[in-house]
Amino acid sequence: MRVERLVSMANDIGAFFNAEPDKAEAAKSIASHLRRFWDPRMRRQIVAHYREGGAGAGRCRPVGGSAARRE
Repeated sequence: MRVERLVSMANDIGAFFNAEPDKAEAAKSIASHLRRFWDPRMRRQIVAHYREGGAGAGRCRPVGGSAARRE
């Protein structure tokens, strides 16, 4: 899957959980969602993208980035 699409999906998930006042809890919820619903290949791809600095059009937003670090 294109990394830009994965980033967009992760950012949408992050926007949903961003309503959580406790940002650490929001990051845990995002990570849990990704583990439960994303294929392992998708998770590996977005984590690798994040660890490489998320260059290009696909940038993880802060709460989503926190979830990627938990993976």
